[in-house]
Amino acid sequence: MPSYFLPHGCDQESRALLALLGIGGIATAITVASPSLSLPISTTAISDSPKEVIDQVWQIVYRDYLDPTGNYSPESWRKLRRDLLAHSYAGTEESYEAIRSLLASLDDPYTRFLEPREFKEMQIDTSGELTGVGIQISLDNNSEIIVVSPIEGTPAFRAGVQPQDVIVSIDGQATWGMGTDEVVKMIRGKEGTAVLLGLRRKGQVVEVPLTRARIEIHAVDSQLNTTTGGIKVGYIRLKQFNANAAREMRAAIDHLEQKEAQGYVLDLRSNPGGLLEASVDIARQWLDNGTIVSTQTRSGVQDTRRATGSALTQKPAVVLVNEGSASASEILSGALQDNGRAKLVGKKTFGKGLVQSVRSLADGSGLTVTVAKYLTPSGRDIHQNGISPDVEAGIPKDEAKTMTVKDLGTLQDSQYRIAETTLIKALRMAEASRNQAYIPGSTNLASALIPERLDPSELIRR
Repeated sequence: MPSYFLPHGCDQESRALLALLGIGGIATAITVASPSLSLPISTTAISDSPKEVIDQVWQIVYRDYLDPTGNYSPESWRKLRRDLLAHSYAGTEESYEAIRSLLASLDDPYTRFLEPREFKEMQIDTSGELTGVGIQISLDNNSEIIVVSPIEGTPAFRAGVQPQDVIVSIDGQATWGMGTDEVVKMIRGKEGTAVLLGLRRKGQVVEVPLTRARIEIHAVDSQLNTTTGGIKVGYIRLKQFNANAAREMRAAIDHLEQKEAQGYVLDLRSNPGGLLEASVDIARQWLDNGTIVSTQTRSGVQDTRRATGSALTQKPAVVLVNEGSASASEILSGALQDNGRAKLVGKKTFGKGLVQSVRSLADGSGLTVTVAKYLTPSGRDIHQNGISPDVEAGIPKDEAKTMTVKDLGTLQDSQYRIAETTLIKALRMAEASRNQAYIPGSTNLASALIPERLDPSELIRR
């Protein structure tokens, strides 16, 4: 069974929310990938490299593509191959356009071609580290590139780059009219090389010289919150499912357990997804038993991932989700909800239930192709449907306008407040169950252990 990844698939509105929450910027481009796979080239004699890559793309789709639209026709696909290989191509750019047109006929936005540069950037984004200066950026309402925040310990942080700085130039080139992807490409570069940022701050433009360095992308932020009633709540925000995510999640849970957290709020809001393996590994840190996810290919083959008895905590948990929680986020939240391990609070998730495989091609370019769909433990196919929360909660527009990254997981965050209230209720129910664990004179120990009106999923298991 090949390794799969799940791309974010978020629309413009969701990307705007990503920027609001500080998850965009360095990772505004596709932020997911998996180990590269390759297939043998067709036995058809193809002498030139452009046709070789075209035929390789054609074969991958022909063999593995799972059609989410129902429009795929093998006969038409074979005819397209004959037409494409009968054509002469002046160079790689012309052949790449032919590949894009070929894939466009599938009407599947997740099956797409990546030029060598784009393919390399995808691999960088999900490797958990990159070479740059260490800032998260966003496009504001005035179409200006602003700094959401510098990453602590990076060149930008040490040089005094500040949140809300406007990047007006890079190496003397004005950024007006540029998108975040273009700006990211200009700021990234070889380790040890210099880049000059022109920043507008409080009406004044300052030039900040920076030296690029290797930056580790942290997927997890965590903190211990204490309620007015003295309850210790472990808050964990998972920003993406990159190569570091499972390791960082384990460290966060271990740290909060040592701090004697009594329950957890896991924040998956605007997490666009990432590596399938990361989502499975993280689910196993919260679940002792049960199914996590199953994938189904066009031939009907199912690969089911299950918990392995390795949960790091049994304490009650609440998961925050919203319209930007997609793909791998939906695997994790669906697994925790279906197994009764956690309550979901927020808004219905994005609804990205298709699985892509990343394939490397002969000339260093790449292809992401839809090869399967995934199902939650209860068998839900959530593609285009999303996962509904147990407790509906939104963010008021006025609050969203002023919200910053620092407000997340605090009392300034209204969704978090509702999640905290939901967690406190679960903790009280768990406490009530412990108090009723033994009732003197009772002859029915089982009924004493689980009160009739109590949801067993909210118990603290020992």
